[in-house]
Amino acid sequence: MGVDVNALWDHRDPHLSEQRFREALPNAVTPDDRLILETQIARTFGVRREFDRAREVLAGIQAKLEMAGSEVNVRYWLELGRTYCSAAHPAETQTEEARQLARDAYALAFDHARSGGLDGLAVDALHMMATVDPSPESQIEWNTKALAFMDTSKDLAAKKWEGSLRNNLGYALHLAERYDEALIEFELSSLARRRAGNEEGERIARWMTGWTLRVMGRLDEALAIQLQLEKELQEAGSEDPYVFQELEILCRELGDLVAAEHYKSRTSLDIDS
Repeated sequence: MGVDVNALWDHRDPHLSEQRFREALPNAVTPDDRLILETQIARTFGVRREFDRAREVLAGIQAKLEMAGSEVNVRYWLELGRTYCSAAHPAETQTEEARQLARDAYALAFDHARSGGLDGLAVDALHMMATVDPSPESQIEWNTKALAFMDTSKDLAAKKWEGSLRNNLGYALHLAERYDEALIEFELSSLARRRAGNEEGERIARWMTGWTLRVMGRLDEALAIQLQLEKELQEAGSEDPYVFQELEILCRELGDLVAAEHYKSRTSLDIDS
């Protein structure tokens, strides 16, 4: 491919990302490059929850799929699936019909990716299946399958998924109340993200560890993790209301009501405990 899709993405700013993809269109080297850029324009609308607009963009690609290469097909089906079912969708929109449309699209994306040697995108398709079947047991099954596929792949694009997949698996294990197993996955996620130089992701994995330890009643260990995260964020000139929320809960459970009120005043988020 003549354009680096990942280099153009800023997932925190889908408007900017759309602009970059549109600016890259005139310089597309091949018809496939152009179609791939268009799939990413569709994705920027999906990130903004403008799913109908995303499908409009994808509709212009559909008739060209038969003549297009594997990557175009994979990305088309991935983005179509995301317009029907993903973590960005409100729960009330997730009908069985929507889930089936997404399930079929992700399955086609995986098949095209596997046959085309696009292992990184194949892992993406498998991990999206966990959003289609949201029960903890299904999430565990799909994330385990994605990790197994990643482990057998030699593709660096597939290996880069480890931190996210282990975090997702840990989350599902937590929901299933398999806390000891969840802790293992969060630790592995933290290690993978540290190796990749992903500081934000590594902090998230540690937050998840602290969250799980609190639920297990290991309050002192959980408190130490959240206090360390607070310190690191302060040193970086940042803060995280989710850390404050955990600290409020922990201090309250440990009987330090003054500290609990302090942390309560630092966050306006209403987060389930």
